Amino acid sequence: MRYGHGMKVSLPAALAALLLGGAGAQTLVPFKDPRLPFTVSLPKGWLGANFGDGIQGVSVVSAKTPPATMIRLLFMPKNGRVADLNREFADFETGVRQTGGTLTRLSSQSARHGGVSGIEREYALKHPKGNLRLRVWFGNGAKNLYSFQVTDTPERFAASSALFSRVLASVRF
Repeated sequence: MRYGHGMKVSLPAALAALLLGGAGAQTLVPFKDPRLPFTVSLPKGWLGANFGDGIQGVSVVSAKTPPATMIRLLFMPKNGRVADLNREFADFETGVRQTGGTLTRLSSQSARHGGVSGIEREYALKHPKGNLRLRVWFGNGAKNLYSFQVTDTPERFAASSALFSRVLASVRF
């Protein structure tokens, strides 16, 4: 079972949410859900989003109306399987291309969040509905594969990425 296939971005829903209010300076508040294998602090006042993709985790947007910043913190049980993070990214990239988007990888580096090692990449996305920037981290935990991402317009991405760094620093597995 390849995890990236099940964790690919739901691009039409995500674009609708994004070509949506911005991140700006935000206060983070603790978020705990017993269904999640982690705790995290999320931006105060952001709205929960359900993209109907059946993926486990939490998704939030900065506003109800376009344009909005989106943060998704997703996970999938590994059930004893070994995760290949490069394969996960390849599946993610393929999934985005299948929606009509063109991804350009801007950076790739090893990254550790909450004690879990992984790979983090930044992308520029061109899509018929608009241009976006994404920062995606795949983490290989003991029991779960994690996919955490922030998506926003290119104009707001620097602020959104800085906010995402604060969110990632709050994650505890």
